[in-house]
Amino acid sequence: MTLFQAIVLGLVQGLTELLPVSSSAHLALTPYLLGWQDPGLSFDVALHLGTLLALGWYFRIEWIEMTKSAWRILTTRQVTSVHDRRLIYLVVATIPAGVGGLLLNDLAKTTFRSPYIIGTTLVVLGVLLWAIDKWSARVRMIDEVRMRDAVIVGFAQVLALVPGVSRSGSTITAGRLLGLDRPSAARFSFLMSMPITLAAVIFEAPEALRTEGLSLPLVAGIAAAAVSSWLAITVLLRYVSKHSFGIFALYRILLAVVVFATLAARS
Repeated sequence: MTLFQAIVLGLVQGLTELLPVSSSAHLALTPYLLGWQDPGLSFDVALHLGTLLALGWYFRIEWIEMTKSAWRILTTRQVTSVHDRRLIYLVVATIPAGVGGLLLNDLAKTTFRSPYIIGTTLVVLGVLLWAIDKWSARVRMIDEVRMRDAVIVGFAQVLALVPGVSRSGSTITAGRLLGLDRPSAARFSFLMSMPITLAAVIFEAPEALRTEGLSLPLVAGIAAAAVSSWLAITVLLRYVSKHSFGIFALYRILLAVVVFATLAARS
């Protein structure tokens, strides 16, 4: 792993983790298309530390309020405010992905990283994202999220264990299906990504450190991921306030065409 490769992968991870285009697909495909050695899932997850830092800083006010809510719930045994309910819903939404990650971790590291699977899931989720975003109602805001929404979006997040699906893509699509407006679907997706991303980093980072050590490439990759993640959050939330997710669906399909064309050329 050279310094240049680590920075490129960090930039790719940060930009694509939060856009509905699948960071895991891009991290698996980038080495494949450029002829680099695949650094593996542990390195990919270590890069998520950069995304985690960007999410934590961008949504710091929300997380400060939800931290206060956690203390209030523990001491009063009551759930009264919007932040109290949002915290409960984020916990509930995280459980399916946590269980799925434990059960499917080995497959996520091996079988699911097949370019054939990635190309297929890029297309399938792209079509679903476009169709649901186009035809679903857009009348609910993030403060109107309920327990049923949290459960459904939580199960949608499990699908992101398959590269090409995209955590933000699956959860945003589920949010739009439930009637959340575009900014609210994206915002809830970003908030719910933090707990599971933190768990993944804690679980996989030691393996990355054993493989790479606390090397300059690893640190540079994490820093690049943090910067590009911040950019992705800012751009996406501003973009979807006025535009649809159609451009991301189109990108997914075009990327799948590149994947299948490359596979055909190399076969």
